[in-house]
Amino acid sequence: MFSLAILSPMIVRIVRMTFHPEAVDAFLEQFDASSPHIRAMPGCLHLELWRDERFPNICTTHSHWENDQALQAYRKSDLFESTWAKVKPLFAAWPEAHSYSVARSAEAIVEEVE
Repeated sequence: MFSLAILSPMIVRIVRMTFHPEAVDAFLEQFDASSPHIRAMPGCLHLELWRDERFPNICTTHSHWENDQALQAYRKSDLFESTWAKVKPLFAAWPEAHSYSVARSAEAIVEEVE
């Protein structure tokens, strides 16, 4: 039987961003410059960038944070502010951000099946 308790306070953050097609390369350069610093932020456990197969001007960041406090500290940091200032003019639409906590881990699902 699955436990209803959340297994970890970890936050999974998904941010979907739509860029002007001609601005994608500028965004990718900015991401490459900023991502090592974001990964070095206290509480950042994982960061990667996805690109939509059908619409290459849509990119999504997928990050894991120790907890919401770590995510919020990053969002209030000078790093976030400076990165946001450079990326914001490149958007064709407002980004969509969602935060999730793990309700059923992959490990728990495997254990339940076995």
